[in-house]
Amino acid sequence: MNWNGVLPAVTTKFAKDDSIDYDLFFANVEEQIKAGVSGIILGGTLGESSVLEDEEKMELTRKTIAYINGRVPVVLNIAEGATKKAISCAKAAEEMGVDALMLLPPMRYTTDHRELVAYFSAVASSTSLPIMIYNNPVDYKTYVTLEVFEELMPYKNIQAVKESTRDVSNVTRMINKFGDRYKILCGVDTLTMESLVMGADGLVAGLVCAFPKETVILFRLIKEGRLAEALKIYRWFLPLLELDIHPKLVQYIKLAEEMVGIGSAKVRAPRLELEGEEKESIVKLIQNGIDKRPVLDDFVLEEVN
Repeated sequence: MNWNGVLPAVTTKFAKDDSIDYDLFFANVEEQIKAGVSGIILGGTLGESSVLEDEEKMELTRKTIAYINGRVPVVLNIAEGATKKAISCAKAAEEMGVDALMLLPPMRYTTDHRELVAYFSAVASSTSLPIMIYNNPVDYKTYVTLEVFEELMPYKNIQAVKESTRDVSNVTRMINKFGDRYKILCGVDTLTMESLVMGADGLVAGLVCAFPKETVILFRLIKEGRLAEALKIYRWFLPLLELDIHPKLVQYIKLAEEMVGIGSAKVRAPRLELEGEEKESIVKLIQNGIDKRPVLDDFVLEEVN
C-alpha cells in the first residue's frame, strides 16, 4: 500500500427507496479515479457506515473491488465496539480482496492506554493487510498518543495514521519521533495545506467527493513546492472545506456532490436532508464556490510516472 496522495472517504449513494444507488455511487468513484486519486476509502463517517447493515457493507465492498478492478487500492474502514467484531471484519475484508484497512479505536467505550494498545495489536495480528490508524479524539474521544504509536511499532502492517487531532503540530511531533516509520495523512480538510507543508504524505479528504480535480491538483502543487499557485486554489477552497468540520458534514458534502452533478443529497435516517434557512445558506455557500471555481488548465503539473 502506497500511503501517498489523495484518498477520498466516499459517500454512500441512496435511491429514493433508501437502497444503495450503485449506478450513482460508481459514477462518483469514476470521477475520483479520473481526477487521479490514490485510493478509495469505504465505510467511513461520510459513507454513513453507522446506518448500513453488515451485509450492505460487505456487498458495497465486494462490488467496489470488482468495479475498480485494481485501478486504485480499496481501503475499508473498521469502526467497531468489540475487538472480536473488528477482527472478524478485518479477516472478511482480507478474504474479499480489500487492499488496506483504516482502523478506529473502539467505539462507545473509551479505552485507556493499555486497552487501546491491546485492541490495535489484536486487529493487526489477525490480518496481513496494511493498516492506517484513525486518530480523531475530537469526534471519537480517544486520543492515540505518541506512546501508543511507539508500542505499535513492532506491527509492521500498522503503517499510517489519519491525523485528525486538529493540531497541525502533531505532524511534526510524529515525524520528529518516528521519522518515516508511519505515513501521515491529513484527515481534516481545513488543515490540508498546513499539514502537507509540514510534511504529511497525503490526504483522507471529504470535499474531494464533490471537487476531485481541485483536490488532486492542490495536493500536487503543494508537493511540487509551488505554494503561491496552491494558495490560489486553497483560498478559494477553504469556505467549502469548512463544510467538512461540521456535525452535518454528510448532508453538506452530499448536497455539494448533487450541486456539481456527481451525487445526490439523499441521506439515510436518522440524518435528514437539509431544509429551510439552513439549506438556503449552505446552497448559497456551495454555489458561490462553484461560480468562482478556479480554471484548472492554468496549472501545468509535472508528469507522474
